Amino acid sequence: MNHSWTLVLDFVLISFLIVIAAVLKARIPLLRKMIVPTAMIAGFIGLIASPELLGWIQFDKDTLGSIVYHFMAIGFIALSLKERSVKNSPSVLNSGMMIVSTYLIQGIVGFGLFMLLAATLYPEFFPGVGLLLPLGFGQGPGQAYSIGTQWEQLGIAGGGNLGLTIAGIGFIWATVIGIILMNILARSNKFQGTELDVSRAHEPMTEQSQPDEIPLSDAIDKLTYQVALIGFIYLVTYLTIYGLEMILTPLGTFGATFAQLLIGFHFLIGSMYAMLFRVILNKLQNAGLTLEHSPNNFLLQRISGFSFDYMITASIAAISIYALQEYLVPVLLLTTIGGLVTIFFLLWISPRLFPEDTLCNLLGFFGMQTGTISTGMALVKAVDPSFQSNTAENLVTGSAAAMMFGFPLLLLLNVPVVGYVQNDPIMYVYTFFGLLIYFLVLISVLLYRTRLRGNERPAADNS
Repeated sequence: MNHSWTLVLDFVLISFLIVIAAVLKARIPLLRKMIVPTAMIAGFIGLIASPELLGWIQFDKDTLGSIVYHFMAIGFIALSLKERSVKNSPSVLNSGMMIVSTYLIQGIVGFGLFMLLAATLYPEFFPGVGLLLPLGFGQGPGQAYSIGTQWEQLGIAGGGNLGLTIAGIGFIWATVIGIILMNILARSNKFQGTELDVSRAHEPMTEQSQPDEIPLSDAIDKLTYQVALIGFIYLVTYLTIYGLEMILTPLGTFGATFAQLLIGFHFLIGSMYAMLFRVILNKLQNAGLTLEHSPNNFLLQRISGFSFDYMITASIAAISIYALQEYLVPVLLLTTIGGLVTIFFLLWISPRLFPEDTLCNLLGFFGMQTGTISTGMALVKAVDPSFQSNTAENLVTGSAAAMMFGFPLLLLLNVPVVGYVQNDPIMYVYTFFGLLIYFLVLISVLLYRTRLRGNERPAADNS
């Protein structure tokens, strides 16, 4: 068959899987009660029906990888273009630092474990694989696959598939273990009487919309304009990555390695350009410049949701069982220890940062730090059906703040890869201590800010 059909066929097969999953979730009582995204169900159906298991669907793994890679960037650009008005609150910075602190402790555990395995039982392993734990658990399948694939270009076998697998296991932690955790904590005396004061209403996060934003009749369809705008920003992203690759590659091994890693961070570069565009547009509008067309929050949300659903389905369906055989035991060990450490860390830090809505925030951040923001909100909805708590605001605004605090972590991801390419193991030691030091810095700042807030509250009560 003509190769031009490869992408289209895989796309429509993913569409078919999503439809089947939506019907099953609506019709089967057990699935209807479970906190599992429909896209995740579709992905596991695709994995079971893939050539390596039942052989019912002949997916092209490379095409699925391309869908994951590009749809992730499209989804992030669409989200970053949205206009939001968020209440200025100390919890925004606290949430961002807590998210990155969780990434860091996952990275310390994962990287430390694989350093130990490489020094003892598995000398052929690349210790940096342990860093796929925070990428797969905390960032999701798209980022884990993207970074892992770029590692493959540098000689690290199976990086993309390992990232997808860790992210897939993370979804299981977010849903199955999340439900168990929710039921245990909801019955715990520690959380009794600390939740949800109905008389206390949190100011909700609002999205700014123009009065005439929703009507779709125009010389150009509003959806077409949103897609074209995303495409333009993605073009600028591509030109940036291509230009940096042209500049860095001639600089030697480090430059070539860094250029390859930048390709894996295309979603972050695209998000930064989208946010810059949004800031410029807001300034032009405040200056009185009226535009014929503007980004539409409703449509951008739909585009991002569509992109992430297809990305999640494709990412799970693309997992290669055969490629995992060598890493099966270490990956199960990595995800089990990583999941437990995430639970205990959040149990320790959440009451200190969120004394008012502890259970909701703990469950929300656990669901997000092992799966996606949607799994986090699903867990929250089970204990806070009316969303009276401040958890939704903390998850969304904290994710935005985490981009700022997470930048040093992204730089640290490059160090072990350079050590692997240059055969310089000391780089692994530098990476581990870099993760540890940055974690201690963020935790110290968080505890200091919490202590300040605790001191201010009694003073305010006395006055």
